[in-house]
Amino acid sequence: LSASPPVVLLLLSLLGLAAAGKLLVVPVDGSHWLSMREVLEILTQKGHEVVVVAPEVTLRIKPSKNFVMKTYPVPYTQEDLKKQFQAFFHFSFEQGSFLERFVKAYKGIKRITNFGVSSCEQVLQNKELIRYLEESKFDAILTDPVLLCGAILAKHLSLPSVYFLRGIPCGLDFDATQCPRPPSYVPRGFTQFTDHMTFLQRVKNLLHDIPDIFLCDFAFEPYSKLASEFLQQDVTVQDLLRQASVWLMRSDFVLEYPRPLMPNIVPIGGVNCAHKELPQ
Repeated sequence: LSASPPVVLLLLSLLGLAAAGKLLVVPVDGSHWLSMREVLEILTQKGHEVVVVAPEVTLRIKPSKNFVMKTYPVPYTQEDLKKQFQAFFHFSFEQGSFLERFVKAYKGIKRITNFGVSSCEQVLQNKELIRYLEESKFDAILTDPVLLCGAILAKHLSLPSVYFLRGIPCGLDFDATQCPRPPSYVPRGFTQFTDHMTFLQRVKNLLHDIPDIFLCDFAFEPYSKLASEFLQQDVTVQDLLRQASVWLMRSDFVLEYPRPLMPNIVPIGGVNCAHKELPQ
């Protein structure tokens, strides 16, 4: 009681840091979820309250005693989802020319995008679920921005957002974080180049950015339209991505080429975060 005001303020600040938080989680199905689940297990052990919002039909996302799970109906079946995921990942292991792989990637991404947008529409149109999220007073949201529904909810709820990801097609994560990605030494997807390229390879690497523009346009613009309608204001994909407070990147530079990092980007290891000591 006799402590000076600065000391009291310091003690209150420390108490606030020690208090458990309430985290809203909007995951992406498949291997994306397997890595995120490891983080959620640790967070719940530290006393944080975790609420996961997921569709009723999923491949990997299942209820757990460690977190609250809120589900919503979607207009597709388990078999539909499994079939599309298998078709999407199958083309990654096929050989062929750049044009052949590009066309297959286009078709695969379009199918997955349709599923993601359809699922997101069901969330945003579910008035009961949205009301629950608005009244729950979350402290932050954790989401994988490869599908942008979590980012839309973060903007609607005015929550600090933490992005947990392996990467986003077309280098959108580089653009959103303002990280340089010069084609002179950063190889583009499908090129099979290394960071040591001849002049002609650098030119070809630069040209590979052109089709990426079209890939991103049809893959992510539906989320921009969805967000603009739901939030009743013009919102771009970059607006949604730039709002992140922290980017947790599942990157491992042993397997990848070095890249610049911004202060709010934290590399946390490889594809799966199990058995890794995460920074505070």
